Amino acid sequence: MGNLNKEVGVSSFKIEGRFVGFVGNLEEKPKRLRVATAEGECYIKLSKELRSSLGDVLQPGDWVEISGEQKRKYKTDELKLKAYQVKTTAPTKPEKVFQPPVAAPKTKACVMVCQKSSCRKRGAGEVCQAVSESIRDRGLEDQVAIKGTGCMKECKKGPCVVFMPDKSRYTGVAPKEVSTLIEKHFAAKLAPEASQRQLSPVT
Repeated sequence: MGNLNKEVGVSSFKIEGRFVGFVGNLEEKPKRLRVATAEGECYIKLSKELRSSLGDVLQPGDWVEISGEQKRKYKTDELKLKAYQVKTTAPTKPEKVFQPPVAAPKTKACVMVCQKSSCRKRGAGEVCQAVSESIRDRGLEDQVAIKGTGCMKECKKGPCVVFMPDKSRYTGVAPKEVSTLIEKHFAAKLAPEASQRQLSPVT
């Protein structure tokens, strides 16, 4: 154990950022959360006590303050974070120094994902994560934003997603369909050879 202590440094941490989404199945309690900070996105493991209490509390875009324990392996310089406390807060720095994809300025294209409990139970968290990854993979973070919304009055047909500015609404969206929808609605910003499978929006 003496050698382990010398190889691994343990200390406390506290960071502030904007909540992006959970990692893991929300119905089975998420194990990690994604937070965008001024230094970039990071993944933070949740303590067992937090896994069951945050699912219906945090919304994508919320400012959060997270504190817990960090472990760094000196040989590999690998850093692992584990949260023991998460609370919503107001930013202490001007927002212009931090521009995560969840921010939705009126001048940008936007993907709105319902985050009410009914849609979340049907996979809205996973859809939100798929949207974030699809936008990032295509390098559209500065052109397309993500915004969690309140109820869209289609609770039994969730997850509900709306693409702005054309206001196209979809219900029952699966994570695997997100890539096609991103290409369909933001084709002008993608490479010409990007494939486009047509899906009919809800009327």
